[in-house]
Amino acid sequence: MNPEQPPASGAHPLLRLYIAGDTPGARRALESRLKIIEEMSASIEIQIFDILEHPHEAERAGILATPTLSDESADPPRRLVGDISNIAQVLDYFGFRKKDDIHDRDG
Repeated sequence: MNPEQPPASGAHPLLRLYIAGDTPGARRALESRLKIIEEMSASIEIQIFDILEHPHEAERAGILATPTLSDESADPPRRLVGDISNIAQVLDYFGFRKKDDIHDRDG
């Protein structure tokens, strides 16, 4: 996989998902990525970096284990390592509101 292009300035929040090849853990992380995007009604970008194809990205970011979901806009970067299948916990950790929360607030 190739890293996706970063969004334009002012676009959706951006996370990075670091995986290593086509392992079961990487496949689960990719499935969770899609669920996170769906839960956020596509209002979030999650770039994928396969560190086997792009080791320089992992080295630059200081990634020591995969899968890692990272918000590198925070200082220091906020990271979840390992299982990211609990979407509610992932969104809470990064401070993102689920789409149901928005509906509850508006209506």
